[in-house]
Amino acid sequence: MQNEPLAFRMRPRNLNEVIGQQHIIGKNTALYKMVQKGYVPSMLLYGEPGTGKTSIAYAIAGSTNLPFFPLNATIAGKKDVEQIVSEARLTGKVLLFLDEIHRFNKLQQDTLLPHVENGSIILIGATTENPFHDVNPAIRSRCGEIFQLKRLTPEEVVELLNRAIVDEERGLGKYAIEISDEQLKNIAIASNGDARKALTLLESVFYASEEIDGKVKVEDRIIEQLSKRIGVYGDKGGSHFYNLLSALQKSVRGSDVNASLYYLAHLLETGDLVAVCRRLLVMAYEDIGLANPHVGAHVYAATEAAKALGLPEARIPLANAVIEMCLSEKSNSAYKALDAAIEAIHEGKTGDIPMHLRDAHYAGAKTLGHVGYQYPHDFPIGTFGGWVNQQYLPDNLQDAEFYRPVIAGEEKRMATIYEKLKTLKNKNP
Repeated sequence: MQNEPLAFRMRPRNLNEVIGQQHIIGKNTALYKMVQKGYVPSMLLYGEPGTGKTSIAYAIAGSTNLPFFPLNATIAGKKDVEQIVSEARLTGKVLLFLDEIHRFNKLQQDTLLPHVENGSIILIGATTENPFHDVNPAIRSRCGEIFQLKRLTPEEVVELLNRAIVDEERGLGKYAIEISDEQLKNIAIASNGDARKALTLLESVFYASEEIDGKVKVEDRIIEQLSKRIGVYGDKGGSHFYNLLSALQKSVRGSDVNASLYYLAHLLETGDLVAVCRRLLVMAYEDIGLANPHVGAHVYAATEAAKALGLPEARIPLANAVIEMCLSEKSNSAYKALDAAIEAIHEGKTGDIPMHLRDAHYAGAKTLGHVGYQYPHDFPIGTFGGWVNQQYLPDNLQDAEFYRPVIAGEEKRMATIYEKLKTLKNKNP
């Protein structure tokens, strides 16, 4: 057993040994009470690595008398599924834990689904990806609950580490370890709420530390060396990666410089520079927009520089871009106006293009009535340039107004011009 990783050995054996996720499996939850009474519903467990999906499944199995079969969908085949189906037919009911459930193919699902539906197989599926995006609807519909797990708090991780240190049977309890509360806290913080990483780091620290006078003495420098990059998580294209992109954009939109830099740092550590640059460029026009039109050009220059430089130097222009966007005036009026126009078209609010706006660059255009257009540049108006009061929208939409200016930054000046032109138009319809 000692050859197995500490994180594996310390898996909870029943519900009472689960640390964290009390909103799902705490003693006052419906799930805890059902399992204690011997009833286990099919369910999906969704959360980041190390939050306890596998631990909860094993704890539920340890709290029931059901035959338990763990499978990983990345390596399981149709034969594995058929064996479990055969076991279910023999015993009447089995508990199947299916890790990485979103990777199950259609053939495997078709073999499994009828038995989940009739209750002979109780399915506990685990996934790091959003089940509403990546789990087949047929599986979702047969799972009564979708539980979203949270990262463990530093206090919960410290509790787990202390349990591993004193456990003589499964943990490190048979060794004399000299480690301080502060050092345990540092390990917990470095693990970033990931129980598996915390236990793995503790085990690595234990074996990297020197034994002096029969005691394993843990030093701060060992923890610091082994902690680098341990908190980084977010596969390219995975749900967590898109959550990070979403958090970055919402933090910039909310003008929180520190949160924005935190999420940018996390994204850059995943290595997908192109996706980050694309999102930053979208943000420049979606969230800053007309309030500061120069930002779009600045962010484009920064993202092009970042792609030319590559990581780690790419972080320098991107940091500039993110901070500038955070502290810039903001407006979403431009794309909102366009969306309003698109919605009007989808609702059937269309009409004929006025005759004087139609193409007249060919012989015969006058015969078709494509006449009457007035060239605005021939009608100067103050320092604005040229403007003439003529109809541009179709007859049935000539009073439509899609643009609603935001009084912020540079758009405040644009809004003044917009309102002035509306006034002139209304005076001389």
